[in-house]
Amino acid sequence: MPVISTFFGIIVRMFFDDHEPPHFHVEYQGQFSTFDFSGKLLAGELRSARARRLVREWARLHEQELVANWKKVKALKPLQQIAPLE
Repeated sequence: MPVISTFFGIIVRMFFDDHEPPHFHVEYQGQFSTFDFSGKLLAGELRSARARRLVREWARLHEQELVANWKKVKALKPLQQIAPLE
């Protein structure tokens, strides 16, 4: 599962040929969760409110890049790295 970005200990991944709706996976301190491209938590648990806020902010800043990568995962093509939150 390719890592597309990392920031502040948060690892963001996308799975190839993953199920709808479009989403990305986050790992933070051993916790796993799934977010949509607007930054809404879809599944899993991310107990840190700060980490959830950072993921939401990152997703909103990079929504178009996430959409482009989603199209690539559906086509089984290599993904582009997305800049971390600074």
